[in-house]
Parts: sequence; structure tokens; C-alpha cells
Amino acid sequence: MDSDLMLVVGVGLGLLAIPALIGAFSESRPPRAAAILVMLASGLIVAAVWQKPSGYSISDVPSAFERVIGRFIR
Repeated sequence: MDSDLMLVVGVGLGLLAIPALIGAFSESRPPRAAAILVMLASGLIVAAVWQKPSGYSISDVPSAFERVIGRFIR
């Protein structure tokens, strides 16, 4: 798996964890699904940063999204 793809999927899973976390807390139940999503997201983001020799900065994230989405649109 490409490091850009891992970063994009990790950020996407992290964003999906937010509504799951809010829903679990609002219904007074343990946030198991949100915790799993956060662990997967953080693992993918760490793997992406570790796999790319120069690493990622905050300004590199939008261009990584463009590259990944561009590959699927073509």
C-alpha cells in the first residue's frame, strides 16, 4: 500500500471516529467502535509517516489527498 493512500485512509477513519465517539457518549455506552477506528487511523497514519523517508508535514496532507483522489478519478 502506498504511503499517501495509508495517510488518506487513516485521516478518513479518524474523521469517522468523531461521530461514533459523540454517539457513544450521548447514549451513555462505551465507545468501542470509536476506539477501534482511532487505533486503526493512528496505525495507518504512523505507518504512512514511517514509510515515507522525508515524512509528512501539515502542508503535505492536501497534496496527498489530491494524488490519491487523482489516481482513482483517472
